[in-house]
Amino acid sequence: QVQLVESGGGLVQAGGSLRLSCAASGGTFRITAMAWFRQAPGKDREFVARITWTGGSTYYADSVKGRFTISRDNAKNTEYLQMNSLKPEDTATYYCAVFTGGAINLPKSYNYWGQGTQVTVSS
Repeated sequence: QVQLVESGGGLVQAGGSLRLSCAASGGTFRITAMAWFRQAPGKDREFVARITWTGGSTYYADSVKGRFTISRDNAKNTEYLQMNSLKPEDTATYYCAVFTGGAINLPKSYNYWGQGTQVTVSS
């Protein structure tokens, strides 16, 4: 069983930056890749970015490409999401998740989820 704890959310003006962290514990040997998703009120959970645990290969949703950067620190079992040039449409609850198999952009491919951290971007 993997436990995930996100931090780093908050309120920021459009054009600003935030850095999210996700610390994993318990059963971290199972981790092959991790991702960030987000969910705005009334909308489906949306894929944001993914990183493999060995090699660090990354993949981004088109909506965040060039603005967000996913990274990880294997020694700390932590992944990060650096978010720059934030827009009001980035406002959502952000979740980190552990990949367990399947299509990398679908929530059902991830079995372990954090509790979420709120990001609000004001215009």
